[in-house]
Amino acid sequence: MLLDENDPRMTENATSRRIAATNKEFAPIEIVGAGPAGLAAAITLARGGRKVVLHEAQREVGHRFQGDLQGLENWSGKRDVLDVLRAAGITTDFAMTPCTHGIGFDAWDRRYPLRSSAPILYLVERGPGRGSLDRALLDQALSLGVELRFGSRKDQLHGTGILATGPRTASAIAVGYHFETSLANGFWVILDDALAPGGYAYLLVMGGRGTVKSCMFKGFAEQRTYVQRTVDRFRGLLGFAMQDARFHGGAGNFFVPTTARRGRHLVAGEQAGFQDAFAGFGMRYAILSGVMAARSMLEHTDYDASWQREMKGPIDTGALNRAIYDRLGNHGYRWLLRAQARISDTTTFLRWLYGPSHLRRLLRPWAQRRLLDAG
Repeated sequence: MLLDENDPRMTENATSRRIAATNKEFAPIEIVGAGPAGLAAAITLARGGRKVVLHEAQREVGHRFQGDLQGLENWSGKRDVLDVLRAAGITTDFAMTPCTHGIGFDAWDRRYPLRSSAPILYLVERGPGRGSLDRALLDQALSLGVELRFGSRKDQLHGTGILATGPRTASAIAVGYHFETSLANGFWVILDDALAPGGYAYLLVMGGRGTVKSCMFKGFAEQRTYVQRTVDRFRGLLGFAMQDARFHGGAGNFFVPTTARRGRHLVAGEQAGFQDAFAGFGMRYAILSGVMAARSMLEHTDYDASWQREMKGPIDTGALNRAIYDRLGNHGYRWLLRAQARISDTTTFLRWLYGPSHLRRLLRPWAQRRLLDAG
């Protein structure tokens, strides 16, 4: 039996549908994981007028970093990363040191200047402390009314939501020490498989605090040996002392994603594979993927299309660079340092290294197979 549009039952049905649609539109959106990706998604949704519940399994943000110094990369895009974050509505109110100069060493202890007119990277602190990147994002999210539930371990979401819980396996590990130091602010890197197999050893200093680590892509079982070699080499090269040294390690997971969806849920950050397989950096990708996931929910657009347009190129090229880097060894690392030194602008060199080319497109399937085999 057909109902006339003036029939009360028709009016009741239409009203019920409108109420259901309204409830769905304004029901809280749940996010799992309060790292940079999850916090950026929460901030973007809250700025768009949505109620957000953010679940974090630990009792604080940045729990696994505990004051770790890291580099916020500035070469995997054409625009300065701070400008990109501000344009996306994400705070940059965290302690940072822009680095336009650094030093790289090869396996034979020859030094190469790392210099650029634009910051190569921004040193930032990770962890729950005041001034850290994680704390600044948390404060912005809370100021926008985001409900954050610490100690809330969510294995699944029943409605629409965003998953951003970080790495599940270790493709690389960065292991070493946090410490107090009298060294001036700066960054130093050593490319030597004897210190960091397939990766690099690094020393970062900001505001009297330092992080020295071996970032290794293989040889995890011998990590203590590689860390000690790293510390000894930097001491020999720079003559610095560590006070109140505290051992610390972290892991990264690298793969080339084909989709960033899991059923009805969007996946952001390192959980989705948004990481630089070449250098192990990923904060820029993590934050922007969180923003894009949230915007796709607010604007009802295709999340996969958004991140593929903005990030797939450099992520693919990072995997290619990683595959080539794995084949080069110490002589290849030395070529890399020499090449960027000849150009005299490290940021320009790195942006070229991540840029598109016909040869890189041809080599990508080979690189992706190698990355899968390594995983």
